[in-house]
Amino acid sequence: MKHPHQVNLSLQVVPINTTDSYPIIDRAIEAIGASGARHIVGPFSTSMEGPLEALLEVVEKAKNASLTAGASELVLNIQIHLKKNEDVVMQDKIKPN
Repeated sequence: MKHPHQVNLSLQVVPINTTDSYPIIDRAIEAIGASGARHIVGPFSTSMEGPLEALLEVVEKAKNASLTAGASELVLNIQIHLKKNEDVVMQDKIKPN
């Protein structure tokens, strides 16, 4: 069943058994950026906003980019915030300093 509303999805890519994980993480972030999904890169994860099905496709692209960049093992930590009858938007959660 398709979820008809906007959701927030947070993705953390953790390369395992890799001596230099940053280039792998950078490729994942580039794949997210290339997807066109609204996103914010944070120090521990990248938060995205959009239709659930589309964001799950972005997760797949980020995973594939990480493997292509040299990862042989990954942990993908995914958090999803959704509401049954309304959109979830990042702007509601972000407050200026």
